[in-house]
Amino acid sequence: MKKVVRKTMLYKTGVEYGDYTVNHIIGCCHGCAYPCYAYMMAHRFGNAKNLDEWCEFQICDNAVEILKKELIKLHSKIKSVQLCFSTDPFMYGHPEVADVSIEIIKEINKYNIPCYILTKGVLPKELAELSKINYYGITYVSYKDEFKDRYEHFAAPLDERLTALKYLNEKGCKTWISIEPYPTPNIIDQDIYVLLNKISFVDRIVFGRLHYNKVVSQYKDYQKFYNECAEIVTKFCINKNIYYHIKNKTVKEIDSKNQIWIDNYGY
Repeated sequence: MKKVVRKTMLYKTGVEYGDYTVNHIIGCCHGCAYPCYAYMMAHRFGNAKNLDEWCEFQICDNAVEILKKELIKLHSKIKSVQLCFSTDPFMYGHPEVADVSIEIIKEINKYNIPCYILTKGVLPKELAELSKINYYGITYVSYKDEFKDRYEHFAAPLDERLTALKYLNEKGCKTWISIEPYPTPNIIDQDIYVLLNKISFVDRIVFGRLHYNKVVSQYKDYQKFYNECAEIVTKFCINKNIYYHIKNKTVKEIDSKNQIWIDNYGY
């Protein structure tokens, strides 16, 4: 495993539901082919020649050391910290990554700052022993293994992800699901109600469409499809008393006179 030294660790994120974030790993071994936005940006700016290079991730050797120094200065400005927006803090099959991620969470929690964790790996049981202010989440956009095998090549099996999340929930931890990027039926034919019922135990659900994939635009009335799915998620969460967030640019309304799709940020 390659290592890298960084000068900064915490930074303010531009993601709509995020505050600060930590990305203590460069690259990701999961090799997701949605395509992965983080890889696209790394490739665009010359930080990864190809997907194989991206999968050969580098871990920040001084992550905890830098974080401690930054927290002293920034802790009063931070409402929450996301792990992670451009990598995965619990990469499947890499306990050395998990060890650093857990140390980072502990340091942040010392200032009573909650962490929002998101992974396509397996959340360690050890997380149940940490502060209950944290939110532990998994990406779960399909319950079908054929989708995982095609688009989330080296990520954890779907059942393992969900089982680990349920364990933390049963231990009193806050849990959440990212249903993003949600695929259109021409990519995988599935029932969103089945998916939602599998994750009905969580405290929070984020739903978003699939971007940067030409196959989506080939699906007739794909925007109508996302509008309907967002409505289903919204009603489901309201009925189950689950906090929800519909990502910007997922839901749009049509101007029937001009036949133009208009962004709707009402959710």
